[in-house]
Order: sequence, then structure tokens, then C-alpha cells
Amino acid sequence: MRASDAERERIAELLREAVAEGRLDMDEFDQRLETAYKARTHGELEPLVQDLPAPGSAVAPVGSSVPAPLGGSAANWPARIGGPATSTGGFALWGGFNRKGRWTVARKFTAFAMWGGGEIDLREAHFEDREVVIRCFTIMGGIHVTAPPELNVEVRGIGIMGGFGEGSNEDGEISPDSPRVRITGFALMGGVGVDRKRTKAERGRLKEAKEAELEARRRHELEGPDDGGSGEGRKKL
Repeated sequence: MRASDAERERIAELLREAVAEGRLDMDEFDQRLETAYKARTHGELEPLVQDLPAPGSAVAPVGSSVPAPLGGSAANWPARIGGPATSTGGFALWGGFNRKGRWTVARKFTAFAMWGGGEIDLREAHFEDREVVIRCFTIMGGIHVTAPPELNVEVRGIGIMGGFGEGSNEDGEISPDSPRVRITGFALMGGVGVDRKRTKAERGRLKEAKEAELEARRRHELEGPDDGGSGEGRKKL
């Protein structure tokens, strides 16, 4: 069965997710991407993603109308939910605390900072439950929360002579498989900020993947159609 432009693009997106997650190195990504843009049939596209499970579920068949699952830093959400918490809170007084890297957020996590600061990084974290509440309280201090763009985060807090709210946001759609994180509390003469951004490593992989994709497109356009049924041949029709 002939493959459409939309199906080729969906396979390219799955390959971009795979390289961002570290499942493919750049050489493999470059080779598969070039093959995807040259593919004429479903049979040529399917082998390119057979060994690359989509985040949280199996890869949808090429001919399926079901949209591809979301990926990025939110890869495999079901595997990141459950298990005992490694931390139930953080405390800073004239100092600081941080929770980052691989750690498991408690169902109820409480953070307090007075004349100090705290950092809560959820980008590589696991979660004790699908519903998590992070309570942040600051008095003349600050707490910074960093979440991946695909994580379902709800911010509800009060700032009194201070601030409590969301800051910068990178592009990304909330994954339906992600946990739901509610961030509440108050900031008195201090601040609680929530940013959505990817890790530096992931941004680098995505940038390299994008550059490789553009190069594959350029090569494909220079080589031209090989059967009159794709590329410029379709444009002339």
C-alpha cells in the first residue's frame, strides 16, 4: 500500500522522539530518516520503527488514523508512576535544598524555605502515585520547580508581597499518560516559580535530530523522485 506524506512525517516524528530519548544514535537516526523520506510504501516504513516502542505504549501501525503518542522527556510515563517515595519534603533555613535527577516524589511533598532557597526538578523524577501534591511555603525565600513540558502541572498558590506562579514554558503538549501534579502553597515576601523546560541533554539531542532531518530533506529534494509518485512528481500533479 502506498504511503502518504502524513505517514512519512509521523514516522519521522517517532524517530525524532527515539533519538531524544537516547534509543537511537545520530548515525542510525540519519539513516532511518533518509529512508523514511524516500519510502514509497507502508512496507518500507514499518521496519524503521518496529524496534522503537512509542512512549508508554506500542507504536501505532503506519496506516492507523490514531495519532502517535507523545514523547520527549515524558517517555514511558507508566513506568515512572508507582513505587516508594524517596523524599517527602525539603527544608531550607539560611541555606538550601535540592531534589533532582532520579528520585521518587511522594504523594504529598512539602517544601519550606525561610531566608534560603530550594530546587525541585521533576524532569527525570518518578512519582509515588498518579496524583501528586507539592506544597511550597516560603518566607523571605524562594523555591524553584522545573517540570518537563509534557507533565500535567496545575499551579495554585498565593503570593503575599511576593510571587507564586508559572515562568518560562518550552513547547510541548501535555501527555495523557502523565501524572497530575498540583503545586500549592504561599510565598510571603518571597517567591515560588514553576518553569517548563527540557534537560540540556534532551535539547541537544532534539537540535541534532532537527538538523539531521533538514539535511535528509535537502538530500531527498536534490535527488528528486525515483518513480514519479512522490516529491516533485506529486507537486506537478
